[in-house]
Amino acid sequence: MDQGPDFKLSPIRRIRNAWHNIELWMIFLAGLIAMTAAVSIPIAQRQSTFGLGAGDVAPQDILAPNALSYKSDALTQQAKQAAANDVTPVYDPPDSQVTRHQLDNLRSTLDYIDAIRADEHSSAEQKLADLESLAGIKLEGDTAQAILDLPEPRWKAVKSEAVSVLEQVMRTEIRPDRVDQVRRAVPALVSITMPQDQADLVVRFVSAFVAPNALLNEEATQTARDQASQAVSPVIKTYASGETIVNRGQIVTPLQLEALQAYDLLTPPEPWKEVAIRGLLAAVLLISLVMYGFRTHPDQIRSVRLASTLTVLLVVFTLGLQVMVPGRTVMPYIFPAATLPMLLAVLFSPGMGIMGAVVSGALAGFLGARGLELGLYVTLSGIMGALMIGQAERLGTFFWSGLSAALAAVAIVVIFRFPDPATDMVGKASLMGAGLLNGFLSASLAFGLLLLVGSIVGITTNLQLIELSRPDHPLLQFILRNAPGTYQHSLQVANLAEQAARSVGANPLLTRVGALYHDAGKALRPQFFIENQVAGQNIHQQLDPATSAGIILAHVRDGLDLARKYRLPAQIQAFIPEHHGRMEANFQYQAAVEAAGGDASKVDRKAFAYPGPRPHSKETALLMLADGVEAKARAETPKDDGEIEELVNWVIQNRLANGQLDRTNLTLKDLDTVRRSFVSTLRGIYHPRIRYPEQDAPSGPDQTPDVEPTEDGDVAKSPASPASPQPDSA
Repeated sequence: MDQGPDFKLSPIRRIRNAWHNIELWMIFLAGLIAMTAAVSIPIAQRQSTFGLGAGDVAPQDILAPNALSYKSDALTQQAKQAAANDVTPVYDPPDSQVTRHQLDNLRSTLDYIDAIRADEHSSAEQKLADLESLAGIKLEGDTAQAILDLPEPRWKAVKSEAVSVLEQVMRTEIRPDRVDQVRRAVPALVSITMPQDQADLVVRFVSAFVAPNALLNEEATQTARDQASQAVSPVIKTYASGETIVNRGQIVTPLQLEALQAYDLLTPPEPWKEVAIRGLLAAVLLISLVMYGFRTHPDQIRSVRLASTLTVLLVVFTLGLQVMVPGRTVMPYIFPAATLPMLLAVLFSPGMGIMGAVVSGALAGFLGARGLELGLYVTLSGIMGALMIGQAERLGTFFWSGLSAALAAVAIVVIFRFPDPATDMVGKASLMGAGLLNGFLSASLAFGLLLLVGSIVGITTNLQLIELSRPDHPLLQFILRNAPGTYQHSLQVANLAEQAARSVGANPLLTRVGALYHDAGKALRPQFFIENQVAGQNIHQQLDPATSAGIILAHVRDGLDLARKYRLPAQIQAFIPEHHGRMEANFQYQAAVEAAGGDASKVDRKAFAYPGPRPHSKETALLMLADGVEAKARAETPKDDGEIEELVNWVIQNRLANGQLDRTNLTLKDLDTVRRSFVSTLRGIYHPRIRYPEQDAPSGPDQTPDVEPTEDGDVAKSPASPASPQPDSA
């Protein structure tokens, strides 16, 4: 039940609440500042408040306000560059030293060949190998053999003609870029009286030793280019009044940017004004998201951890948009837009995820060149992702959520880009591929960040809860081995509490997992608890009331120790003490009062009460009720629907009368829904069974007495059946 008004709170509690509110405001204020800084990063790089720079796309037609002629630096620079490029490179005169050097090389080669031809001690194969190994000229097998086979007079003619032709060739100017051209002209210089085979040898020798003898004079060439460039007069650019400077949708060139500057259409930037505008946008979006959170999730949004997580996620998302959206074509469509909505849907609810998608879309539309298209692209893909992922109770939901976001993104691309003639088929295919990648990248990042957030911030996610609910979890196995009765009891309570949680909008998975571990402490001393005892052997009958109560109450402390040892999340640990609240081991207390001669003042009542605290959430309150209902039903074994309803009503009224539900937000309507859920579930458990003719009347362990101690220390008895005294062995 809800707590009373604030004026009923103690001064210390008021101070704590006030400080908690201050912490929340500081978190959101820091988030607003960080978000404004993230969205304003490129302000200092902007060249004008007009929003145009070289390479930008003009958002509208820009016309010349009046006739104007001005010296165009861009056109003048182009003219100077053209004049410099027209200058003929300057080469040095032919170098005679190069000619002499090449002639000497040719003669040395020919002399070496003479020596090979005249060598009587070398075989023909050796001579061929020597010729083929000559440096500076490549003599293949047939050519080398032809040289060896030439008679001496003809060989001398070849040598003489080769030297003569090379000297003639090298007397002309040969530039580095004309060497091949000169070599192609060599055959025409060979004497026509020489046989063709000998002429080919002359051409081969001469071509091998043709080399450039006139080199580029870079200094003289650069001087000539500088002179030509300096001789260019400034170019005058003229615009008529009303003439279009830049067309809408056209990429702005440096020449057009120069014209805009000449007309003073580009005003100096005003960064603080821009920061103020973007800060206002960030404030509106952040406040909208936070207000929605306070309206729909007041408890969660007031958590410092969740508030910090929400703020950090929003700032990081804004920074990512600022890096990938402005001035880019395809990257904005690859940006994992649905990641933030998916995370908010899992951490809060699908509604919060939808709100996150709206905020993301507004930011993207503000930063992107095609504002409406990109805004809808981000918003709708995020909404589909958030709606499909739900509470992420299964790993497969991430795949379907990513697929839904991807299909929504592709749909927006088809709607806006396919009718646009300015986008070719390659561009359309690229954007559709980016949309598909966007969806699956969003799902992958959401899965990874969810695990990271859960482990670092300490937020219990459904993925963690699913892992904790596995029967092979070490702590559940420990309970099953040491206290099988407690394990079965926990399963029954989990079924009751889970169904009730679904009926009142609580977290059913969290409730079920908390129920599985709520009595973990009993596994350390299972013999002291009724569900693990053999019928008729109750060890508490041998203990005094104080010792008996101490053992029963200690299972809460033992359970917390085990929970910390096995690293259970804080939300699961809360179920262990809160499911008993501040209830008492009533039977042991009454026995202690009787032992004290009926004087209650001689008995410390606190020694018979659970340490608490009382339930602070719907989930732990539902566990308290389910635990009491299951224990009472196990003790009384109701025979019909009427007894089941009386049993459930008694437990709920008992907890209400003891103030155990005062700190939860369960309403009377919720409690009525819970009552009906318990009755429906118990009706399925305690339905009438067929008695077979050959079966004897139940006896032994199956014959349950009318009275049995309950989990929380109350004697579970229906109004129609008084309880016989038994020590509480909850």
